[in-house]
Amino acid sequence: MSTTDQPTVDFWFDPACPWAWMTSRWIDEVAGVRGLDVRWHVMSLSVLNEGRDLPQDYRALMDASWGPVRVLVAAARDHGDTVLKPLYDAMGTRRHPGRRTDTEAIVAEALAEVGLPAALADVAGTDEVDDLLRASHAEAMALVGDEVGTPVVAVDGVGYFGPVVTPAPTGQAALDLFDGLVLMTRVPGFYELKRTRTSGPQL
Repeated sequence: MSTTDQPTVDFWFDPACPWAWMTSRWIDEVAGVRGLDVRWHVMSLSVLNEGRDLPQDYRALMDASWGPVRVLVAAARDHGDTVLKPLYDAMGTRRHPGRRTDTEAIVAEALAEVGLPAALADVAGTDEVDDLLRASHAEAMALVGDEVGTPVVAVDGVGYFGPVVTPAPTGQAALDLFDGLVLMTRVPGFYELKRTRTSGPQL
């Protein structure tokens, strides 16, 4: 595949999801080699699972997951979309490889690391930016439907849930997976590949 004719890549994530984290590390690897300009967007597992009958522990996770996505959306509203990726990285590094669950502290530390105002954390417990959050989430759902999760990756406007992969491929394997995804997006009517996961996220 030519490296001079780069596809447009959009990536929707929820910082609570370890699988989205793995996929984001893969697309980072590809972007670093290929020079891709990835456009980052927020989606929300909390929005996706509204009104669904969930196990108690997963419902608790969904309830706790509103705050970080709201902070991300508020940060992008006030400081531009370019802050989404570094803020996601700062949150995700603490939550996933860091294996932390103290959400309020993670958000506060991530804002400080990226140099954003601490007051952005105040939106976490409000619905101030929920219209913007739902609009961003709806953009992803319009591409893939609502029977999926996060991440959603779109190549030149053709989106899929996933890829779901662990560990995150590196080197040539990362490039091969990306090239395969690009090829699949060019097949009209291609919808789904899936197999049962036998391993958790290898962070």
